[in-house]
Parts: sequence; C-alpha cells; structure tokens
Amino acid sequence: MRRLRQALILGTILTGVAAFQAVPQPAVPEAAGSAPVLAPVVAAHALLAAVPAVSSVTTTAAPPTTTLPPVEPPAPVEESRDVHVAYGEVAGLTMFRGSPTRTFHGTGPVPLDPEVLWRFPEAPMCGSSPVGGEDKVWCGTGWTGQPVVWERPDGVTEVIFGAFDKQVHFLDAATGERTRPDFAVGDIVKGSVVLDPDGFPLLYVGSRANRYMVVALDREVPTEIWSLPSNYVKGRWNNDWDSSAVIHNGYLLEGGENSWWFAVELNRSFGADGLVTVEPEVVATIPAWSDETLGAIGDQQSIESSTAVFNDTAYFGNGAGRVVGVDLSGLASGSADIVLDFWTGDDVDSTIVIDEAGMLYVTPQIDLATARAAEVGQLVKLDPGRPDDPVVWSVEIPSVGAATGGAWATPALYEGMLYLPTNPGELLAVDTATGDVVWRDGVGHHAWSSPVVVDDSLIVAVNCGADPALRAYDISDPRRPAATWEIPVAGGCLESTPAAWNGRMYVGSRDGYFYAIGDR
Repeated sequence: MRRLRQALILGTILTGVAAFQAVPQPAVPEAAGSAPVLAPVVAAHALLAAVPAVSSVTTTAAPPTTTLPPVEPPAPVEESRDVHVAYGEVAGLTMFRGSPTRTFHGTGPVPLDPEVLWRFPEAPMCGSSPVGGEDKVWCGTGWTGQPVVWERPDGVTEVIFGAFDKQVHFLDAATGERTRPDFAVGDIVKGSVVLDPDGFPLLYVGSRANRYMVVALDREVPTEIWSLPSNYVKGRWNNDWDSSAVIHNGYLLEGGENSWWFAVELNRSFGADGLVTVEPEVVATIPAWSDETLGAIGDQQSIESSTAVFNDTAYFGNGAGRVVGVDLSGLASGSADIVLDFWTGDDVDSTIVIDEAGMLYVTPQIDLATARAAEVGQLVKLDPGRPDDPVVWSVEIPSVGAATGGAWATPALYEGMLYLPTNPGELLAVDTATGDVVWRDGVGHHAWSSPVVVDDSLIVAVNCGADPALRAYDISDPRRPAATWEIPVAGGCLESTPAAWNGRMYVGSRDGYFYAIGDR
C-alpha cells in the first residue's frame, strides 16, 4: 500500500455552512445596466502594505461595493492550456464549470428567441432529507446542480444530473426521454455529477448518502463499483458530499463536508469481460482545520467548494474561508505539500476560478461576519506566486437587509472581465486587472446559479423570488453588457447552474422539474 500522506494544515480559520432553505426576499434596488458604474475604492486594509486611497463616485442606488486597489503586477507564470477550453478526451461538459480551472461553460450558438422545448419528468422530483433533525422535503435540483452534457459514441447527446428525488437521471438531450434507468443514490443530490473526462464509462456522484460514489455506465443499469465513505477518516461537521470532484491525471480530487480533502488514484482499466474497473487508492488526505481554528470555532470546517486545478496545483476553499493550494507533483510518491494557505475570514462555498496566468478568484459569502472578512472582502483576486502576501485586489459585497452579502455563485471570466451574481441581487462586471466594478445590473436576491459565457453571450439565472427566468446579455463589449432576451423558465428558483451545449440550455429548478431551452 502506498504511503498515506496526511498533511496537517496550519493557520487561523473560522467556518460556516450554507443553508439550502427558503430565504426571506428583501427589497433590493435594481440598478440600471446601461452605463458603466465605478464602485468607490478604499485604502488597503491592515493585512497589506499601505496603498494610497483613491475614490470615485457611484451613480447607482444599489448598495456600493468597495475595492482594494491592486498591488504591483504579479510575476509571469507558465500559462495553463486548460483555461476556457474543453478538457479531456470526451466531447462534452463533463464536470462543474467544464474544466479543472472551472472556466469552460459549454458551446454555442446561444438561442436567439428561446422557449422551453421540453420538461422532465411528468411529476415533480422530490425527496425528504433532514435539516437540523427535522424532516424537510426538497424538490427539483439545487446548488450547484449543473448537468453533464456529452456526445455518446452512438450519436446520442446525453444529459446527466442528480436531483432531490435521490436519483441520478439520464436523458436524451433532443427529447427529454430517459436513455438509461435512473441510478438510486440513497439521499438527495445537491451538487454536480462528473463524467470521466478521459473516456472511461464512469460517473462520479456526491450526495448526502455518506459516501462519494464511482458508478459504471457500461452495465445494463448504472452500477456503483466503489465508494469513499465519509467515515474513512474521523470527520467533522457532517457527512455530505456537495463538492464536484475533478479528475486530473488519473486522480480524483474531492473535498467533503466531513472537513477533509482527498486525492485518490483511480487506477482505471478494463477487465477480461471488457467492463470498466477501478482499483482506487487514497494517496493523500488533508484536514481542512487546525488546532487554532478548532479552539476558536469548533467543528464547522466543511468543504463545499469544488476543487480547481492549475497545472500541478489544486486549490479549494472551505466553510471557514480558508483557501488552500496543494502541490500535486508528489502524489505518485505519496506527498501533497501545502503551497498556499490564505484565510479570507468567511465561508467559501463557491468554487475558485483560475485565469491563464494562474491567478485565483475567490468569492466568500458573509456568514460569520468576522473582522478578518471585513478586511479581506467578498471577491478576492489572489496571486499564489506570492503565498505570504497573495491579495492583488478585493471587492466588498455588503449585506442588504436580510440578504447576506457575498456570493454562492462561481464567477465567470471573459476577455479581462469577471462576471458575478451576488446573493443580495446584483450582477457585477469587474475588471480583472484592477478590481474596478465597471458595470452592474439587478438580478434578484438569492442569485446562487453561476453565470455561463458562450459565444459573446452571458447567460444568468434571475428573479429567484418571483418569476424565475434565464436572461442573456450581449458581451461583445465585455465592459458594457446589453440585455438581449429573458425567458421565464420555471415556477421555482433556479439555484442550479445551466449547461450550454450546441444551441440549447439545460437547467433544473426548485419547482421539481428539469428544462431544455432553445430555439424551435
């Protein structure tokens, strides 16, 4: 058995956990999106070297964000080939945000006059799963909930997603009819399933069922062939698996709400009968906590953020606001050294995205409201090449009434801009070089769905509290998005992230159904 490396990470962290329940809908002023708006800029906080304060004037009634000015330009690093492009050998959107850098959202063309083409199933997908010891009925799909869409060798475009009815569903993208029997998970699925990007007929599934599953798709029915139990190590917080794994160089990289991060060598192959096999070996486990954070906060140390990878470094955030970078180059020998350890001060449930230069974009939510979080902000650009002083710039996203600040959505990067829906209900366009908020628009409170960019278009779920819809913006001028269409989709909030593929959008709703949207 290969030596198991347990890398105990040190540093000060606090933690929190996202609540997937009905949220009060406060009135949030909607700002016009037709003209650029610069957020006021404030002086650098105490955690950085002093930077002269700069100011500008905002012309919107929406709550202001504040921006931490950029420090000196980052040193050049080797660019990754996995940014903004499909990943692996499979034609499709195989994982949450499409690639290890979490920057590929699918393919166009974007519909011009979209409508709902089909809805699945006939009756709502609902299941009961407890919250705080009380049974709760969940319907539809939730956060993050992005479906897999891929081109099967037999010519069928297949859509795969997990839902709150405790099943993974397999559908023909053209018709919405089942392509395979449902796979019973045992509890609700909140996160995004993963299709093996290297062409092995394997699906990777996390849920509340106390284990992370590897499912073979080359049997008569989808069949679980291995799982990583939550109690593989002595965990903290709970046993859910909401994070979406990344498959990278033959390793499964995944964090659990048991507050541990895992690297698993899959050892995929085919047996004498031609069926796919795996012989997984856990080669690294990393706890998300330290003695210091346990003393300060207790057991709230979970990982819901999906792992992102740039070249040979994996990054994840946790419910305490900790951002961790893990060197993957030593996994073959059983080592996993920590190369970045930064504390944002509050819950990082959204997934880190990485640009061509290896810069990280991190979006904590306001949960614990620590003094550290007030210093760091809720949208942060980090340079992992400066591990002792990684903040390049930061933006504050304040709470508005009962709507807590920050974001659950994962940002989208495009042509030097970052697009982010915030929990209080704004869609922000941020210059990635400077951190300036150059444009904003109202999208409604509880905007947890992650934005999708394909073909000079930005697709965003809007109006969670009333009239849920998908809205498209033309971003041929990336600094001045212009709304082009909005289509009501469902009777419930769109918390899940849409998948864009060959002219259609696929997304599930909290109303219990899953939808295909496109032109007739």
